[in-house]
Amino acid sequence: MGMPMNMMIPSFSGDLLTKSGITPLVIKGKTILPIVQGGMGVGVSAHRLAGAVAKNGGMGTISSIDLRRLHPDLMQETQHLSPCSDSREVINKANIEALRREITQAKVDSEGFGLIAVNVMKAVNEYAAYVRCSLENGADAIVVGAGLPLDLPDLAADFPDAILIPILSESRGVQLLVKKWMKKGRLPDAIVIENPRLAGGHVGASSVGDIHNPKFDFENVIPEVLTFFKSIGIEGQIPLIAAGGVSSLQDIKRLQALGASGVQLGTAFAVTCESDADEAFKHVLANAKQKDLVEFLSVAGLPARAVKTPWLGKYLKVESILQGTARKKPRCTMIFDCLHDCGLRDGNSSWGQFCIDKVLGSALTGNVQKGLFFRGAGALPFGNQIRPVIELITQLLSEVEPENYGYAAN
Repeated sequence: MGMPMNMMIPSFSGDLLTKSGITPLVIKGKTILPIVQGGMGVGVSAHRLAGAVAKNGGMGTISSIDLRRLHPDLMQETQHLSPCSDSREVINKANIEALRREITQAKVDSEGFGLIAVNVMKAVNEYAAYVRCSLENGADAIVVGAGLPLDLPDLAADFPDAILIPILSESRGVQLLVKKWMKKGRLPDAIVIENPRLAGGHVGASSVGDIHNPKFDFENVIPEVLTFFKSIGIEGQIPLIAAGGVSSLQDIKRLQALGASGVQLGTAFAVTCESDADEAFKHVLANAKQKDLVEFLSVAGLPARAVKTPWLGKYLKVESILQGTARKKPRCTMIFDCLHDCGLRDGNSSWGQFCIDKVLGSALTGNVQKGLFFRGAGALPFGNQIRPVIELITQLLSEVEPENYGYAAN
């Protein structure tokens, strides 16, 4: 592997990459490790995690949703608000400030290596505001899932150097989005192909029953997408990043052989030392077995995968009852209407019936009894151990034991 001028990989990671037999990920002329850390909210992937991943040469991703929870001063400003007309605006302003702080600190922590991305769910009310804030404050990339971001090129029109990355699950969505973006004169700079059968959190299937459909398998989707690219004359212009079930160098080699340029991992990074979540959160994910995971319909109307902790177990027992009595609420439980469409607030009886911000916020602080703990399927690289980001990346690039890494773990 050569060392181009736009190499964003530190020498230690670069040496491992050279020996690994896999190729780097080149996005918009910038060369990074083929390892992307997925965005995880609420607050699980903020500046500490994203900065550490980027510092080691990967793409670190900040989850944009409700980041005020990581800032005591902003939480104090937004607590005990009455459900009056400007309360939502106060909370949204605090979250924008928190996002600005997180991006700024992550860029400092990265020491100029890797890329700092911000993940924004298309399904959230402040989607456009989060995208604009991220671009204005120097995020290298915007990653959008939970809906088709057909308007992302418009929102980023004044930022031609920004890296735009949609998350999709099948070739049909890729074809629709790419054709729409081409009419706007912009191509995605990469596309995350997420397998709903393997990924954690909200996944891109039409229903819970559709999660395990073979049409989502990487062996089907990646070749289909590459064939589509070739058919419209953009072969080799949009790297694909495979997300879901990745835990080893062999997985990366297999996916690159299929035609992916990189991989995205979520849970494996969520349980690292630098993860922004509470230690108890990390242990819930790290100790969960396959039998502990459940799939259900979120309040956002999207299928999701999580650990069956006490709250989720109780909720699932009464889900049908809650759906049967669902009625439109006069206002959002948390006042700020995080979701554009919310099953609980809107009284949508076919969607989930819980406040997702409340239960994800509880998980962030390690409240095992009241939290919702999103997790991907499959084993983790270090089993139930909590290790530093540098060890996880080293393991993914070399599969050697920690004592043989050749550096002092920090």
